[in-house]
Amino acid sequence: MRKYVIIGPLGSGKGTQSGLLARDLDIVHISVGDIFRWHVKSHTKLGAQVRRIMAAGELVGDDLVEGVVRDRLDQHDWNYGFVIDGFPRSRRQTEFFLESYDIDGVIHLDLPDGEVRRRVLARRLCSRCGMDYNLIDDRPTEEGRCDVCGGALVAREDDTEEALAERLRLYHEKTDPILDLFGRKEYVVTVDARPGVHEVQRALRDRLRLPMPR
Repeated sequence: MRKYVIIGPLGSGKGTQSGLLARDLDIVHISVGDIFRWHVKSHTKLGAQVRRIMAAGELVGDDLVEGVVRDRLDQHDWNYGFVIDGFPRSRRQTEFFLESYDIDGVIHLDLPDGEVRRRVLARRLCSRCGMDYNLIDDRPTEEGRCDVCGGALVAREDDTEEALAERLRLYHEKTDPILDLFGRKEYVVTVDARPGVHEVQRALRDRLRLPMPR
């Protein structure tokens, strides 16, 4: 069984890299951000609360996040392990995680703030089916329209200059202590997230001593 945590700022490719790792190792990819976005899109009570927090560029509180992660992992559909992104985001969450689960490694995707801004402000989301696009290297065939369903592409509510600046500030403030805690147990491998998707995947597998798929 393999259990990994992946940490990085917005736009660093956590979801993409986690998905590749999960697919090839037959483990479960758990994205806390995706869980919250599902609640927002489904107009649940939790979703309304998260929507207000994310629009302000703030981080969801520890109690709320821990509850969501605990509920997800309690489903026990991860027979061969998991890779989780979007958690932990604070020292308290890290301590909770270390006390509750044995992990095999923490992947730190390192990306400069300038590149984070460039990538994040180019993100678009289909208002109808939820398909993700990036106007830098994943543009739709028709400007402003989803290739899958034809829905209008919109920026995420929290992808504004103001919200991004606040989220980056909070990210740096919270992440250093997290990496320090994990680092004391020699869990952390740091990978440059600026190259292409497959180059980053190859680098993180080299650091984790995992083979690339044939």
